[in-house]
Amino acid sequence: MIVRPATTADVPALADLAARTFPLACPPGMPQVDMDAFIAEHLSPERFDRYLADETAEVLVAEDEIGPVGYTLTFLREPYAEDLAALVTHRPTVELSKCYADPRAHGTGVAARLMEEVLQRARAAGATSVWLGVNGRNLRAQRFYAKHGFTVIGGRRFVVGRHTEDDLVLERVLTD
Repeated sequence: MIVRPATTADVPALADLAARTFPLACPPGMPQVDMDAFIAEHLSPERFDRYLADETAEVLVAEDEIGPVGYTLTFLREPYAEDLAALVTHRPTVELSKCYADPRAHGTGVAARLMEEVLQRARAAGATSVWLGVNGRNLRAQRFYAKHGFTVIGGRRFVVGRHTEDDLVLERVLTD
């Protein structure tokens, strides 16, 4: 498996992977219509084209011999809302906006490999922390992030379609 920066040639496969993996992060009972609305707004091919054109964003793709098995989306910028900026105390910072692995790759280390690359690239960019939001009921993801040194620093409301969820906000301080 390799991890590399995504290119425009990856966009169709990334959008497909994102549409298949986003529901895995949602809590049971999340209405399909709301997940579909989020996917259409934030994970479409057009949106991935915009991410790739954004100078503050980086999309990494993990692929095996079959194709993409995971991806991340990060932003090297100030947190996008005042309440988040107040929670994230180490600057400069990188937001880990998306970190997903195809279910067929669960347990293979793909997510850990993506995380290692995100942390390495954040350090190389001069960041002193990485922060993220995770659904408060997604215990699997919370365990993964804790294993990689993230701690809870607060909470936020996260809108998926017409549905609002309570997320935890986590931060990992980057040390040498």
